[in-house]
Amino acid sequence: MIALIVALLVVWLVLAVVGLVVHGLFWLFVIGAILFVVTGIIGWVRRRV
Repeated sequence: MIALIVALLVVWLVLAVVGLVVHGLFWLFVIGAILFVVTGIIGWVRRRV
């Protein structure tokens, strides 16, 4: 389960970076950042339980 969460975090981080690099894809940065935070919170909550 931890491997899946880490893989998702990496994917969201890559999407966020691509969104920042390509000026027309700012929406991709926003989506990647939101999904990165949500996945991190879910992983943190599941790990504590």
